[in-house]
Amino acid sequence: MSKRILMLCGDYCEDYETMVPFQALLAVGHSVDAVCPDKKAGETIATAIHDFEGDQTYSEKRGHNFSLNATFADVDPERYDALVIPGGRGPEYLRMNSRVVEIVRHFFRENKPVAAICHGAQLLAGARVLEGRTCSAYPACRAEVELAGGTYAEIPIDGAVTDGNLVSAPAWPAHPAWIAQFLTLLGTRITH
Repeated sequence: MSKRILMLCGDYCEDYETMVPFQALLAVGHSVDAVCPDKKAGETIATAIHDFEGDQTYSEKRGHNFSLNATFADVDPERYDALVIPGGRGPEYLRMNSRVVEIVRHFFRENKPVAAICHGAQLLAGARVLEGRTCSAYPACRAEVELAGGTYAEIPIDGAVTDGNLVSAPAWPAHPAWIAQFLTLLGTRITH
């Protein structure tokens, strides 16, 4: 059964963590509305490509312009079955928006599936939904997960972890595991 999924974006969300789940979820038949505060359907956000090149942290390069296909002002979280939170710099901005925070809280109150990756944990921490939960994130976000009352899942960069309705992962190399676990939460069946 097709699900209706909300993707919360901000300028400079990580390119791969936005585009890949958006396209993968569409490819398996789900409907995905990608939105950004103060933007309308058809407008774009800038993305950033984070790469792991042997430094202490990731490098950042300008990514693609990602076209939004829904208008943030029209979002009613009751109409969605699940939520996706890409990483990158977007969550830093999104966690300061009270409407975004309330939308995130809705999905946790209603126990709807949520997929967060990389810096997406910053938005979860800002929404105060991590208490008592296990959550993976980019390692630099460990303190935020723990300060929000969560348990940081120290897993390989290509791993993912599911705790109840939350699927989380450290970064885009985890896409296969992260998306597979999210599809399981959604009840998506793929047959060969």
